[in-house]
Amino acid sequence: MGDKVTLKLDERDVHGKKVAKLRRDGLVPAVVYGPGVDPISVQVPVNIMEKAYAVAGKHAPVHLTIGAKKKIAMIKDVDHDPVKRTITHVSFHAVKASDPVVAEVPIVLVGEGESEAEKAGLIVLQALDKIEVKALPMDLPDSVQVSIADLKEAGEKVTLGDATLPEGVEFVEHDSGHGDEEEEEKQRVTDLMVASVWEPAALQAQNEAAAGDAESPADVESEHGEDTDQESQAEEKMPGGHAQDEPKQANVDANK
Repeated sequence: MGDKVTLKLDERDVHGKKVAKLRRDGLVPAVVYGPGVDPISVQVPVNIMEKAYAVAGKHAPVHLTIGAKKKIAMIKDVDHDPVKRTITHVSFHAVKASDPVVAEVPIVLVGEGESEAEKAGLIVLQALDKIEVKALPMDLPDSVQVSIADLKEAGEKVTLGDATLPEGVEFVEHDSGHGDEEEEEKQRVTDLMVASVWEPAALQAQNEAAAGDAESPADVESEHGEDTDQESQAEEKMPGGHAQDEPKQANVDANK
């Protein structure tokens, strides 16, 4: 864990379309929710929120102060202005220090430039840059480190099994859904490839082949449609999604 991230939030009574004025005034509307917690509508200066998000991301606990209330939360969802790229809404998921949480953390390659492979002119290509881990909020690591210093020849690789996790931290296994024990064994998260060694010519050929299969911009636009006008989007987004404790609908409606 890095430095403790703290954030002071103010409760707000502005909701719906009126939050547009908050944003014009340099404030970010947000919501704090979680098990046993009624959703709390809050606001925070955009510059302070962006600094906290830059440090905590979605993988580090944030110590919140809301008036006299103190809570530990994870940043679960962040909306950005599509043009200015400033934060427009944040969802905080309150957690307990004694309960394990799942967070997605970056994977950092250690020993870049030190391997025999790189010194021989080969390329080490990172294939996986983040992974889900499970730990107590205060034990969540800033990253998972995997050493590539021992790579020597083209075709060699490192996997998540080569990572050294801090005590109390584990990778999150996902059921492939096949129901076959042998197949499940093959899908262990520690078998996932993190980086591999390539000959420069082979990598270039691979990239050219991939570029040839890419869709044209017109095909992409035709498939996905034009961008949605920002003004037509909902002014305020409430939390939810996979593996989250969503606030009760009655409470959500009351906080809009």
